Amino acid sequence: MADLRAFRAFRYDLGRVGALSDVVAPPYDVIDPELQQKLYDRSPYNVIRLILNKELPTDHEGDNRYTRSAAVLRDWLREDVLVQDSARSLYVLHQEFEVEGKRYTRKGVMARVRLEPFGSGRIYPHEETLAGPKADRLNLFRATHMNLSPVFGLYPDADNQVNQELEKAIGRSLPLEATDHLGVTSRLWPIHDQHTISRVTALLGPKPVFIADGHHRYETGLRYLEEQRQAGEVRDDEAAANFILMMLVSMSDPGLVILPTHRLISGLPQLESDQLTAALSGLFEVEKVGQSEQGMRDVWTLIEADGSQNVLGFGTVADGVWLTARLKSNEPMATLAAEHSPQWRSLAVAVLHVLVLDQLLPQALGVKPTCKYVHLLDEVKQATTARDCQLAALVPPATMQHVEQIAGNLEKMPPKSTYFYPKLLSGLVFNSLKSH
Repeated sequence: MADLRAFRAFRYDLGRVGALSDVVAPPYDVIDPELQQKLYDRSPYNVIRLILNKELPTDHEGDNRYTRSAAVLRDWLREDVLVQDSARSLYVLHQEFEVEGKRYTRKGVMARVRLEPFGSGRIYPHEETLAGPKADRLNLFRATHMNLSPVFGLYPDADNQVNQELEKAIGRSLPLEATDHLGVTSRLWPIHDQHTISRVTALLGPKPVFIADGHHRYETGLRYLEEQRQAGEVRDDEAAANFILMMLVSMSDPGLVILPTHRLISGLPQLESDQLTAALSGLFEVEKVGQSEQGMRDVWTLIEADGSQNVLGFGTVADGVWLTARLKSNEPMATLAAEHSPQWRSLAVAVLHVLVLDQLLPQALGVKPTCKYVHLLDEVKQATTARDCQLAALVPPATMQHVEQIAGNLEKMPPKSTYFYPKLLSGLVFNSLKSH
């Protein structure tokens, strides 16, 4: 049973900092140097100074991006730029956004959730993690003792009972509002009504939680907790370090969008459609669909209409041809990925990498391809028009059912299987890891 709690968040005093839109930022891992500078320039109070402080040539152990983040945080707390709420609250968050011409609103709630090692309770990962980002975030945890960004968690709720309770609680009250650089509007309502909090936490408590985004931050939270225990700073099970800030969204929420992650494939010799067809035809039924941008869009329409994980789309940049490739049999995947479950082996992204990128193309062309990752058809169009790759692959997105089945089996999905859009903003609420 997941242990979820209302908490007293630290939040910006908008009377001091101005518009909320000026002080929020996307997660650190999607911020490039250009966006980092824009966020620095937008406001002296932008959360970028906490989550991704600039590196300097003069950095050393006593003065670096982490110590500067900590110093900024101390200043903001002392000057009441950030103020702690007086009542324990849950924080309802709605994100309104557009994808491929359609508008959505994703609804969730932010709470503190008790940390538990993966495999020991009701919280499940679905992605592999890397040592570098975990070390980076751990340094920031150690310096600031604060959750600066939420982990994104998903829970099953076929009837959306939790959201119904939260909708009643926010009623017609006006939210705090911020719009990010991608045009996504986030609306925030603090909820401190005890009846609602009790009802929502009781509904959420028995449900498993699947981490959608923020695996590195979650694992870093576990490491930080262990360090604090060893240092004697965790007095009991209620100490703040036992918990992590999490945004929870129903798997049945109509606004929950998983974008596909298409592959832009390079490192190949010039490749035309006839060569690709010959390389794939042993394991796939290959069909030519069309040319250029219209061919790409027609291929994607076919993939969406099929609705399965069995069809991949390929565009050969050299001649502008677009093809579909349908897997003939599951036997090759069962042989080459025998250590994985049938659900894992059925994923289109697994088929693409195990069969096409790791086997068929190297066998046919004598080279191992490399990938870049994009999510929108317009990004594929730009890359193929500019000839930034030799081959483009359109991949159907994994579904929530895949996430639940594979993660619930304590198995990690292949890299870049899911992209939950939009990302969660940093700067809406902060959770202290110090026990007050």
